[in-house]
Amino acid sequence: MSDSPPSASPDADIIVVGAGLVGVTSALALARQGHQVLVLDKQEPGRGASYGNAGHMATEQVFPIADASILTSLPGMLMDPMGPLRLDWKYLPRALPWLARLVLNLRPTPFRQSVAGIRALNERSLAAWQRLLASVDGSHLLKADGSLLVYEKPESHARLEALESRMREQQVPVELWDREAIQRAAPQLSDALLGGLFFPATGHVLDPWRVVTTLVEAARRQGVRFEQETVQSTRLTAKGVAVTTNAGEREAGQVLIACGAHSAALTAQLTGKRVPLDTERGYHLMLPREHERLPFAVTSLERRFIMTPMEIGLRLAGTVEFAGLEAPPNMGRAWQLHRLSRGLFKTDLDAGDATPWMGFRPSLPDSLPIIDRVCDGRVLLAFGHHHLGLTQAAITAELIADLAAAADSGAGPSSTRDLPPLAPYRLARFG
Repeated sequence: MSDSPPSASPDADIIVVGAGLVGVTSALALARQGHQVLVLDKQEPGRGASYGNAGHMATEQVFPIADASILTSLPGMLMDPMGPLRLDWKYLPRALPWLARLVLNLRPTPFRQSVAGIRALNERSLAAWQRLLASVDGSHLLKADGSLLVYEKPESHARLEALESRMREQQVPVELWDREAIQRAAPQLSDALLGGLFFPATGHVLDPWRVVTTLVEAARRQGVRFEQETVQSTRLTAKGVAVTTNAGEREAGQVLIACGAHSAALTAQLTGKRVPLDTERGYHLMLPREHERLPFAVTSLERRFIMTPMEIGLRLAGTVEFAGLEAPPNMGRAWQLHRLSRGLFKTDLDAGDATPWMGFRPSLPDSLPIIDRVCDGRVLLAFGHHHLGLTQAAITAELIADLAAAADSGAGPSSTRDLPPLAPYRLARFG
């Protein structure tokens, strides 16, 4: 599939590898700077993790993807195929080095650095999305009306209060709600819920796929070309970079690697650095018969999954599975989400015509993405956003555009916008 006839030149100023949200938002930002941009992906734009994410703008999630409890959870992760955090025992030997790095990053100093880096992106993310969607007449696709974390067991109250305290320490806007407040805001939720935390500075999108397609259309109007090709290898050249695909070789002055969980090998080819990137396989179950159940995204503290209202129904999401890129999906994990929802509403959710899905979340052991410019400005990097790919895509695009502008001028970052410092996200932190 191609946006251009075979005779058209494949050359571009910048080749973007990856047509997910990070790649598409970055491509649009780069084109608006005047660059000729070519986006390459083996799938239709947005058909990877960007299609199936939970739809939650998770700006409140400023803590790393795991804490010290992962050590005691490891036996259960191996034994329970339906648990909220699953590690396929066959994948354990490959996962151990990544898990070891994750544990090392739980030490106090690196943990604080991770929190600071996540927070610096998240606290700017919602405003970046509002700017971006307003620029493409898509503001209606984002509902910045908060989200709710609920609990149902009395013994969970202390855990909830501790989380509230940690959130306030990080200046995350949070409100402690009792049962009555939940019923006023979301009357279809069960009376058995005891309370929760409401996060007013969060939101959700009405349909992640519509968000992607809206941005792709805007990018095409800006001159961005999208080619559905499989990228096989990359290399530096005297003039910039060459990208070999199943259709031939593409050349450009710069390349942006933004292909999520598939980014490590291409980064190693270009930079010589091995990036400890692994994938969390995430599942969702889409319930098309469920509308108007919830006014905003709701997460269960004990059951560890999220329910997000969308135009196309109610999306249940949130399980994590470590099994690599090659193992077939276990769609039983998606259907398990419907079972987990039982008891959270006054009447059970209708799973008629429901559809399961699985995708890959690209995760680094310090829970921070790589956002960088290397190889004398010829290589841009934007991947590793784990659960926060949707949340951080727009602010990442602003950072990438700023880095590209700096590469053009030979100077430092040039943006006048409030962008976070890039030091926490540099490739060099991996040695």
